[in-house]
Amino acid sequence: LDCGWFGWINFQTKMEKLLKNKMKVFFVVALVLLLAAVRAFENSLFYDPFSGYFKNDYLNLPFPEFDGVGLFFGMTFRYFLNALISLAIIYVLFNDGKLTQFASFLYVVFFIILISIFFLLITFSDQHHNFLLFYVRRFLIQPLFLLLFVPAFYYQKLQKR
Repeated sequence: LDCGWFGWINFQTKMEKLLKNKMKVFFVVALVLLLAAVRAFENSLFYDPFSGYFKNDYLNLPFPEFDGVGLFFGMTFRYFLNALISLAIIYVLFNDGKLTQFASFLYVVFFIILISIFFLLITFSDQHHNFLLFYVRRFLIQPLFLLLFVPAFYYQKLQKR
């Protein structure tokens, strides 16, 4: 075989890698835009009376009136919608089913812990725990775990090499 043939194979391999990475970037950008859409349409998609509450001077205001069942299902839907999109991002980035399955398990465990704390706080506490309530709610409604998981999983992958 002559050098030209190996050069062509090398060029073709590099082009395939570049195209694969472009597709990966495209999918990640599309999924991040979906996360942004969830945020942009939050008022029409989800029941959350605490959204307006935390935009005001919530340290001096009583909790807003709320429907507990509606709030639970609204937060659950939002959390798992964000989680599903986040898991898709994790899968696209790492192409690892076991890692995505582990992240799914973490999302479920964190949801159970956070939703329990959230409802305990709004049911049994007064307004002295507003900061805690604010941050627990933030982890339930925003895809913050994605920001924690991606660097952690990337670091883990680097350590395995």
